Amino acid sequence: MVKLIFMGTPEFALAPLKALVDSGYHVVAVYTQPPRPKGRGHSETKSPVHEFAETQGIQVFTPSSLKSAEELDQVKSFDADLAIVAAYGLLLPQAILDAPKLGCINIHASLLPRWRGAAPIHRAVEAGDLETGITIMQMDAGLDTGAMLYTKKILIVKNETSKTLHDKMLNLGAEALLECLPDILAGKLLAVAQPDDGITYAHKLKKTECTLDFNQEASIVVRKIRALFPWPGTVCELSGETIKIIEAELFNETLPYQPGTWVAKDNSQVLISCKVGAISLKMLQRPGSKPISNIDFLNGYRGIDIIFKI
Repeated sequence: MVKLIFMGTPEFALAPLKALVDSGYHVVAVYTQPPRPKGRGHSETKSPVHEFAETQGIQVFTPSSLKSAEELDQVKSFDADLAIVAAYGLLLPQAILDAPKLGCINIHASLLPRWRGAAPIHRAVEAGDLETGITIMQMDAGLDTGAMLYTKKILIVKNETSKTLHDKMLNLGAEALLECLPDILAGKLLAVAQPDDGITYAHKLKKTECTLDFNQEASIVVRKIRALFPWPGTVCELSGETIKIIEAELFNETLPYQPGTWVAKDNSQVLISCKVGAISLKMLQRPGSKPISNIDFLNGYRGIDIIFKI
């Protein structure tokens, strides 16, 4: 019987793990990030992968590092044929990569070599890419530099957010894995080296990116709002308040105001002028309040006199 090790942590990794179990593959061990404090009570919360593995009676391991000899011996003890990695969150030393008979493969959420790194879904939306996908690759010691075994594409539709694309990619990753895994285990797939052209890096999301810059084209601003939704989100200032922008779209007229000027149009639209073009807000959130529509914002905002009206 083929023995698999699975390494992953968030919801993105949960879908392929479920697919493996549902398809009858023998997962001998799961590696995931340790429980983390979460919520207002800061209670220790297990990862989605951790919780599911326990319901299936699979051994779960949560090391903070895989560099020790003890951890290597533990991995070797499973005598696994293959390790499958998806958004695990730990770097795998070469000795760990070499431990399973067929090495380790990674389910990466981009069409490599574009968007190597931590946040490929978000950066694809932010850049305005028209398509993305899943790459199943043979892992090496580099950052998403391994040879490609299988790819599966998906279009990025108009008004796509990181959340909507992420939810589509969950199933896409599971589908891609099940489609190619039999051939990988049989040694029938030829690994193809990534090309040198087209390499980009999807740097980790930071809260310092949240503040919108309206000295840019409106299309860039809107893509950033969609890319950083739901986390870490995007914000801007209005009369000393930090307003969270949840949803916005392009406004196809040029406004005769400085970038960053808020404009109320016909008591039905909330616009913000940009260096080129403007954005139309659809959902926003004031400090300490729930998300509201643009209409509710116009109806309830007491400082409306500071917004230009056209």
